[in-house]
Amino acid sequence: MSKKDIIRAWKDAEYRQSLSEAERAVLPEHPAGLIDLTDAELATVAGGKKKFSVGHSCRVVICPRP
Repeated sequence: MSKKDIIRAWKDAEYRQSLSEAERAVLPEHPAGLIDLTDAELATVAGGKKKFSVGHSCRVVICPRP
């Protein structure tokens, strides 16, 4: 399996599932490895917040081209 195919298999779950069982067996583990977070750790990340602040406003300014 080429390096390009290995990287694609790491990044693309659909492609990884299309590989034969033998190909998946020789696929090296992703160098970043697996990360397991506890529920308490997940609750501290921004996406895990249960309450959101409201009242903040954003303004988008579109400047004309010179």
